Amino acid sequence: MNYKKTLGIFPYKTAEHISLLKYTKSACGVNFLLNTAESSERRAWFDLHEQYKTDFFEFYFFRKASGHLFLDGERIDLHDNSVLIISPFKRQEWHVQIEYLDYTFLVFQEEFVYNFISDKHFMYRLLYCYQNDYSTYFDMDSIQMKPFITILQKMKTELLSPIADSYHMIVAYLYEFLLLLNRFYADIFNLPLRLPLNNYAFKYKDLLEKNIRNKVRVNDYAEMLGISRIALNRAVENEYGVTAVHLLKQRLLQEIKNDLLFSGLSVKEIAYNLQFSAPNHLMRFFKRQTGTTVGEYIEEVKGKGLS
Repeated sequence: MNYKKTLGIFPYKTAEHISLLKYTKSACGVNFLLNTAESSERRAWFDLHEQYKTDFFEFYFFRKASGHLFLDGERIDLHDNSVLIISPFKRQEWHVQIEYLDYTFLVFQEEFVYNFISDKHFMYRLLYCYQNDYSTYFDMDSIQMKPFITILQKMKTELLSPIADSYHMIVAYLYEFLLLLNRFYADIFNLPLRLPLNNYAFKYKDLLEKNIRNKVRVNDYAEMLGISRIALNRAVENEYGVTAVHLLKQRLLQEIKNDLLFSGLSVKEIAYNLQFSAPNHLMRFFKRQTGTTVGEYIEEVKGKGLS
C-alpha cells in the first residue's frame, strides 16, 4: 500500500537531486491541504534512510519513539513523550524502525492557513517556525499532549465526514492548535510573547528562507524590504531579541551543515556556492559559529551514525 498517495503526498526530484514530497489535494474526498492521523492508520509514509524535503508543515506527537533523524544538518535522537515540528523545505533523513513508533501527526500546506487567515506572515510569528536558535524537538508528556490530540481528533472527524462548514471548522481548530502550541513552546524555552510592531522581521525571515544561498549580507535584505539596515535590525530585535546579523548567520550555518553532510560537494565548492570569497573564509565562519572545525563536525556526525 502506498501511504504517501493515501495522504495526497507525491515525490519529485529537485535540482539538488533530493526528493521533494509535495502535498496535493487530499484523497479524503474533500479539497483540504491538511491531514491528521494516528501512526496505526498511516504508518511509514515518510522516506526511510533517504534524504528528502517536503513542501508542507509536519507535527509529530510521539508517545513511543526510538532511532534518530537528521534535520537540516542536526542529528535528533528520538525518545518517548516528545514533539517534533518540521517547517517546509528542511532536509530530513530518518533512521527509525516503524514498528517502534507510536505517534499522532498533523501535516498541512501553508496555503491552507492563508486561504482563510488574512495575516500572510502568521506562520512566521510562531516561535517554532522558520528559526534555528531553539530546537523544534522537545519533551511533552501524555497529560500535556492531551489538549493537542483532542483538537487533532476533532479535525479528523471533520475530514472523515465533511459538511458545508467543515473547512471553516478545521481552520478554526488549526488556528487554536498552532497558538496553544506557540504558548507551550514559549513557556518551555522562556521566550517572550509580544504583539508584533510591524511585519519587517517576519518578511526578513521569509526572504532569508528564499535567498540565503544568493544573498549573505543584511544590507541586501534591507534593500529588498525598502528600509534601512538600522530599521531592519531594530524590527528583528523587537520581535526576536537578537540582531538581523544573528538570524542571517544562523540560517547560513544551517545551509553549510546541510551541504557538508548531504551534497557530496567539496568545501571549496560549497564556499563558492554560498558566496564566500574563499574556502578558508567559510571554515573560519564555521569555527566561530560552532566552536568546531568543519572536519571535526563531519567526524562527530559520522561517529554518531550518519547512515
